Amino acid sequence: MALDIKWILCEIEEQYLGDDNPRPWIIGFSGGKDSTMLLQVVWLTLLRIPAELRTRRIYVVCNDTLVENPKIAQFIHRTLDSIQAEAAKQGLPLTVHQTTPKLEDTFWVNLLGKGYPAPNNSFRWCTDRLKINPTTEFIKSTISEVGEAIILLGTRSDESSTRARSIEKSKIHIQSERLQKHVLPNAYVFAPIKEVLTEELWPYLLQVNPPWGGTHRDLVTLYNNATGGDCPLVIDKTTPSCGNSRFGCWVCTVVKKDKSMDALIDNGEEWMEPLADFRDMLQENRNNREWRQKWGRNENEEDENEERWGPYIPEKRAEMLRILLQAQKEVQRTEKDLIIINYQELVAIQVTWHRDSIFNYSVADIYNEVYGTDLDRSDFNNQEVFEKEILKEICDNSRDFDLINELLEIQKSRYILVNNYGLHHDIENHLENHTRLNR
Repeated sequence: MALDIKWILCEIEEQYLGDDNPRPWIIGFSGGKDSTMLLQVVWLTLLRIPAELRTRRIYVVCNDTLVENPKIAQFIHRTLDSIQAEAAKQGLPLTVHQTTPKLEDTFWVNLLGKGYPAPNNSFRWCTDRLKINPTTEFIKSTISEVGEAIILLGTRSDESSTRARSIEKSKIHIQSERLQKHVLPNAYVFAPIKEVLTEELWPYLLQVNPPWGGTHRDLVTLYNNATGGDCPLVIDKTTPSCGNSRFGCWVCTVVKKDKSMDALIDNGEEWMEPLADFRDMLQENRNNREWRQKWGRNENEEDENEERWGPYIPEKRAEMLRILLQAQKEVQRTEKDLIIINYQELVAIQVTWHRDSIFNYSVADIYNEVYGTDLDRSDFNNQEVFEKEILKEICDNSRDFDLINELLEIQKSRYILVNNYGLHHDIENHLENHTRLNR
């Protein structure tokens, strides 16, 4: 059966106008082919509706994990800027919102700061922190303001048998079975393009330009160069995974090989090679016993257990940070404005090391070594220099000064990360280690 765009537009229009409760729509936009078609047909539907009847708010929500494939991230940011500007110009009740993980939940703060091992299928700590939680918080805040919300997703039953079964299983009989109940209270899912086939989707995008300007040629080129596949907006654990060939986080170690990044490099994006090398290093050493502690983050060396696979040892956290900054410096020779790890994350890594009683390694020293700068340690630990000097004067010896200063850094790390839970336990652990080492 040929693609019937008119029928899809009519269904969206009827849903938009026919709902007695003008619940806002939240469109999950990932920048891939499915969410692009979804946004396009919703946009074209709005243009069919008289301006005075466009009373339902529409939020276009895109999640940025901060470790997206840089080439894809650049494309998505340009697209979002065009969407926001053109929606305002055309007078549409549509706004763009980008969600990001909290500072304490970012990939680099967890991997390099806390020493979390690179994610794998049995310990995929990244999905909740980077994807689900940020977008869920946005949806919850929207629901709290108006009572209910409808989430529009570009899921298609053609994509996989698992997805087809998921769509069919969760249908509820509301308005001709258009809506599905979402796992979040007072939230529903509407999937207008669920019956569209892949072989219908691409010709449509090639023939119909996006209403926010330009063409879909760049999107098609990205798919061709990266051998296809995109990550959908992840809002719960039932959302399909990205698969082996996909657009997504360039640091992903859940898959054995990142085929999309490799394909982009093969197709002319050689500047990404340092990133691919870093990702491969994470993959190869994830289960390297010499890289891992034999005690947990909330334990100390006295709890050492040969069977315990704890976080990365401090030496390896510092080494990985050095290699990452070297990769960033190399990438910036071509992509001058590209930031792989931002300043806030570097500060959070330093205070997290202090929280874990790691004082032998300095983010400032590592940064200076790589970039040839002369930044002071205080630039990354937010320490008041004058207070430190006063403390030094009143202490009888340097050992007492070091101990008090270290305890202050542990306390400050909790403050910066807005998380005081376990502070007492962290201080007790550090005092015990200090006493044991100085007996």
